[in-house]
Amino acid sequence: MTDLKSMSLSEMTEALKGMGEPAFRGKQVFTWLHKGVHSFEEMTNLPKALRDKLGEAYSIAVPKVARKQVSRQDGTIKYLWELADGNCIESVLMQYHHGNTVCISSQVGCRMGCAFCASTIAGKVRDLTPSELLDQVLFTQADSGLTISNIVLMGIGEPMDNLDNVLKFLELVNHPDGLNIGMRHISLSTCGVLPGIRRLAELGLQLTLSVSLHAPDSETRSRIMPVNRAYDVEQLFESCHDYFQKTGRRISFEYAMIDGVNDSDWQADLIARKLKGMPGHVNLIPLNDVVESPYKPSRRVAAFQKRLESHGVTATVRRSLGGDIDASCGQLRRKAMEEAEKGEGSR
Repeated sequence: MTDLKSMSLSEMTEALKGMGEPAFRGKQVFTWLHKGVHSFEEMTNLPKALRDKLGEAYSIAVPKVARKQVSRQDGTIKYLWELADGNCIESVLMQYHHGNTVCISSQVGCRMGCAFCASTIAGKVRDLTPSELLDQVLFTQADSGLTISNIVLMGIGEPMDNLDNVLKFLELVNHPDGLNIGMRHISLSTCGVLPGIRRLAELGLQLTLSVSLHAPDSETRSRIMPVNRAYDVEQLFESCHDYFQKTGRRISFEYAMIDGVNDSDWQADLIARKLKGMPGHVNLIPLNDVVESPYKPSRRVAAFQKRLESHGVTATVRRSLGGDIDASCGQLRRKAMEEAEKGEGSR
C-alpha cells in the first residue's frame, strides 16, 4: 500500500481529490497523521465512508517500542523501535534546560564503516522513509509525554546517504499544520559525504550542519573513517568553507576523542589552521566504549580543548547523557540483534 504519511500536504490533497473528495480533506488527513494517530478510525471529523475508503487504499504504520531504557541519572530515554518490516532502529530523547531534543536514525544500519561506531558493525540494511523519520519524533513525544522542540539527525545511518527522504522529512516536520519544528531547531550530521553538503549549500536551509570530523589529517581520518578515501578531508574543509559562504550558517564539527589516535597537540593546531576564516564550533566527544572496537577514550580531552581555545577556536566538551544505559549509537540495536541470533541458534 502507498505510504500516505510520507506525502506532503499538496500531494495528500491531490490524492484525496483523486478519490473524489474536496481539497480541504487533504489538510484534515495531514493534520491527523501528524498527531500520531494509529488508524483512520481516529480521524473523527471525516465521514465514515471516507475513513473506510482510506483504509482500503492506504495503511498507517506505527512503530512498536521493542525496548526502552531510562537513565536514572538524567532522565535520558533510549528507544529501540521495531518497524513494520521487523527491522529495528534507535532514537534517544535528551532533556536540556532549553527544551527536549530527540536524536533520530536515518537508516537501518549504516555502510560508512567508521571504526569506533557500533551503528555500522552489521552494515546498511535499507533507507528509512520520510514517515519512518517522522514517526520517531511523533511517537517518542507520545510515549514520553514530553514536547519535543529540537531534532538532531545523528542516530543510526548517514543522512546524506538518504538525502531525498531526509529532505522530505524536513519539509514535513517543519510544516505549520504538522509539528511545526523550525529549521533552526534541527541539526543534520554527516561524516563528510560531499555531494550532500554541496546540495544543502545550494538549498540554503537554515538548519545546523554538523560534520563528523574526528581527524584533521588524511592519514588518520582514512584509518578510522573509510569515507575519507572517497571524500578526502582537504576537500571536506573546502566544502565546509563554501557552505558557510553560501548559507552564512556556522558549522559544528563533531570530534570523538580517541586515545593516542586523534588527540595530539599538532592535530588541534591543524584543526585551527583549517578553520581559519570560517566560524566553526568544535564539539569534543568523550568516546563511548564499544566492545567490538579496539579504540579507547582519550585522556587528553581537557588539554586538547585548551589547545584549540589558544588558537581562538570555540571548543566545548559534549555533556555525557545516559551514562547508565546503552547510550552509544547502535548499541541497543546491536544487543537486540545478538540476542535474536542466539535465540535462533538455540532452536
